[in-house]
Amino acid sequence: MTVADFRALALSLPEAAESSHMDHPDFRVRGKIFATLGYPTAEWGVLKLTPQQQQHYVGAAPDVFVPVKGAWGKRGATSVRLRAARKTDVRKAIVAAWCNTAPKTLARQLDFPL
Repeated sequence: MTVADFRALALSLPEAAESSHMDHPDFRVRGKIFATLGYPTAEWGVLKLTPQQQQHYVGAAPDVFVPVKGAWGKRGATSVRLRAARKTDVRKAIVAAWCNTAPKTLARQLDFPL
């Protein structure tokens, strides 16, 4: 998966918009961040997952999904090693991050199995 692939997946979700935070591209739904690119380096993305979702993705693909260090990681922030990732796996994780962040009325409108 490339940076362009990650960006396209994030922006394909309803009301997703690209912005910037701390010199990194981020992806927001109604102003709230659900994903970022370029942290800790350009080859990585970060998703706002729940701790349970993080455990699932890290367990299923530890070469792709890695908890962010520190308190953010303990709360579910999960790094994605883009080069090792398959689009199908990352798409599911991006949708989960979007659903975690979007207002519940909007998230219910998304017809995508997690």
